Amino acid sequence: MTLPERLKFGIFMAPFHPLGEDPTLALARDLELIEWLDELGFDEAWIGEHHSAGWEIISSPEVFIAAAAERTKHIKLGTGVISLPYHHPLMVVNRMVLLDHLTRGRVMLGVGPGALGSDAYMLGIDPLCQRRRMEEALDIIMRLLTTTEPITYESDWFVLREALPHLRPYTRPHMPVAVAAAQSPVGMELAGKHGIGVLSVSVIRDPGTAPNLRRFWEIAEETAARHGKTVRREEWRLVVHVHLAESRKEAMAQARHGAGRYHREYFEQTLGLFTSEGPMDKIIDKMVERGAWCVGTPDDLIAHIKRLDEESGGFGGFLVQATEWATREQVLRSYELIARYVKPYFQGSLVNLQTSAAWAAQKKDEIVALRRQAIEKAKQDYLARSGRESAS
Repeated sequence: MTLPERLKFGIFMAPFHPLGEDPTLALARDLELIEWLDELGFDEAWIGEHHSAGWEIISSPEVFIAAAAERTKHIKLGTGVISLPYHHPLMVVNRMVLLDHLTRGRVMLGVGPGALGSDAYMLGIDPLCQRRRMEEALDIIMRLLTTTEPITYESDWFVLREALPHLRPYTRPHMPVAVAAAQSPVGMELAGKHGIGVLSVSVIRDPGTAPNLRRFWEIAEETAARHGKTVRREEWRLVVHVHLAESRKEAMAQARHGAGRYHREYFEQTLGLFTSEGPMDKIIDKMVERGAWCVGTPDDLIAHIKRLDEESGGFGGFLVQATEWATREQVLRSYELIARYVKPYFQGSLVNLQTSAAWAAQKKDEIVALRRQAIEKAKQDYLARSGRESAS
């Protein structure tokens, strides 16, 4: 394997909540999930920003992160992602630096151009401008995060006049920064330009449109070389749809209806993406068969991660696309199975335990013989002591 000694595990929470349910309770479940992941020892959670289309109901990842941070102790919390064309760069920096201080260094800044065309449409933003604006904003944000000198800059959509963040980051030189890269190479180019991390957010991994992962990373490395920067595979995170149970049959049965509804009602009928044929409850079979989703057991997920490692040449973080394909209890159990059986496999937690168990098994006859000798000696010593005591 080319994976690091300790692969990071986390989630990418858009979130996705089917229409017809109370949104207040849905948000409460999102917070509950973050708390559960914190207890299970997951490394990070990335929270999305969306403003339309009904299903993805967190409009401000920063506000959500502030609430989640108060309920957790260890898990790192990232914006997954802030849509930069929607915001003034100085405001993005000021909010993130504030969170960096409030959490004592547990926040991460994830950025992107904006995933939903309907969001950009409502804001009057030309989709053809979004990636250019993201690059322009990110250039300024990286300067603002590190500068102690005021910046003056004028764009066609924002202006800075002797601008300087009030606070310097709590994390030095600044909190981790990552850029979304799904199908377009722009994200990889920006990662290389600034030497930052990558979130490969393949919401639906379609073999017809999915990027060649090895080539994708090469784009980041080539761009970094041109700009005198370096990129690290340890800061490359891949996002995958996952649902686990004790058996593959159980996992498929638990997720079948919810996964089909998620794909058809949202991605097909609401967003007009990823059209599939056939009954809704058969969608999951096709997606699992083509390797787009992992629905099964912990062993299935271990094999899936190994395959991604081989396809990509190595990455540093594995993020589960947070969904509600099954019941609340089944979803929480799925994450528990990842924590108990998958995380340890890729984080070196089992090596010494397995070595110790194998050593004990190999030595068991010798050790048992010594134990018997020790017990027999204790008996003989007792008899000797008892005899002396009787004689006296």
